[in-house]
Order: sequence, then C-alpha cells, then structure tokens
Amino acid sequence: MDGVTVITNPTVSVRVTSTANSFEALRRFNRAITIAEFKCKLELVVGIQASCMDLQLFSATDAFLQKLDDNEALMGSYPVDDNCRIHVIDKSGSQSGVFEDLSAVEKFELPDEVYDKRSESVRSFLKKNKAGRFNEEKAAQKEELQVQRDAEEKLLAEALAPGLRCEVQLMGQPTRRGTVMYVGNTEFKPGYWVGIKYDEPLGKHDGSVNGKQYFQCQPKYGAFVKPQYVTVGDFPEEDYGLNDEM
Repeated sequence: MDGVTVITNPTVSVRVTSTANSFEALRRFNRAITIAEFKCKLELVVGIQASCMDLQLFSATDAFLQKLDDNEALMGSYPVDDNCRIHVIDKSGSQSGVFEDLSAVEKFELPDEVYDKRSESVRSFLKKNKAGRFNEEKAAQKEELQVQRDAEEKLLAEALAPGLRCEVQLMGQPTRRGTVMYVGNTEFKPGYWVGIKYDEPLGKHDGSVNGKQYFQCQPKYGAFVKPQYVTVGDFPEEDYGLNDEM
C-alpha cells in the first residue's frame, strides 16, 4: 500500500532495577536521548554514578536481550519497548543493598529517666492531659470491667462439662451442633475456652492448638469458642440422609 507511514512513540516506559537495591521503578524516557544522557537520568533513580554504570536490557518477560554499551548511541536505536527492564550494574564495587539492611545501624536509645524529664515529649503530653495509660480513672474502669467480664465468663464455663451435647451460635454463622470436649483455660489465649467436637467437619483442627493437645477428634472437627456462644441441652446429631438409598 502506497503512502503508509510508521509512527514510533517518541517516549518509552521501562522498568528500572539495579544492584544497589531491591526496588523496581517504572519510568518514562525519551527515545531521542543518548545512552550517556540516559545514565545521567538513572542516577536519580538508582543512586549510582553514571560513570560507574553498566546497563543491561531485558524484554517485557525478563529475557536478556543485550547490553546498552554505546554511550553515543540513541536510546531509540536499541530494541527498547514499553515494559522492558533496564538493569543497572554498579561497577564501583559498592555493597548491594547496604542501605536497606538496618540491622547493622547503631540505634540511639534515650534512657527512661532522661526522657521523663523532657517537657515536649509525647509522654509528657499524655501525662499533662491524663490520656492513654496515664488516665488512671479510665484505666481503673477498664480493669474493673474486665474483672466483671472474667467473672461472668467463669460462671458460664462452670455450667459446662465435657460430654454434654451442645449448639454453638457464633455471630454471622449458622448454628452448629457438637459435643463439649474441654472447658477451662488454654495456653493460646487468656480466659475460659470451650473445646467442641462438631458433628460435621466445620472446625479448624483435631483438638490441638500450637502443638498442645486439649482433646481428641478428627481433623477439621475441633474448635474452641467462648462459653457465651455455647448452649447445652438435648441436641441429638441431625440426620442429613447421607446414607439413604436413592
């Protein structure tokens, strides 16, 4: 066909990675700049001096294509397409990722007695305004409320015993039937907990949590719930007709 003109986008979006860090940046560049100019722009992206850069070109699927080693060549003269990856190698021998590992950074810690004397600290503000843990009245009310809840939970737990049939009604979930297998304190969370063996595989475990066995049941039949969600009574196993002939 006569008169056909191929128009190439003057800019290209590439992914930039480097040996200096583990980050990947997406940047748009003009195809008309030279590789030398391109390296200068990459200084602000990867933090490596242009004179210490070696550039490698990878495809959009991260397949190695070639090196960008001619500083006088235009970027557009290389097969750089959108979503290709430019990998910058630091020739200076600097340690890769040295600024990302904060474990080796010596941290300044202010002693509590010195921090307490500061008048413009967060702790000083909380003390002056009796906020957070410095609100003794609110903290006392919270502690009293927790004691009351613990007492109520204990009474509910004392009304339960292993072997009793029960129904479990959790908020937003259908009622489940099962057998009480455990009542008491646990190592995984404070307070009183009730171990249930469900009639169906609607649980989370086999009666063990974090390696400790509280009761025995088949996998996915066991669960722990708070006493307030358990009702004991004459709740026989429901017949779902799974053994009926069709």
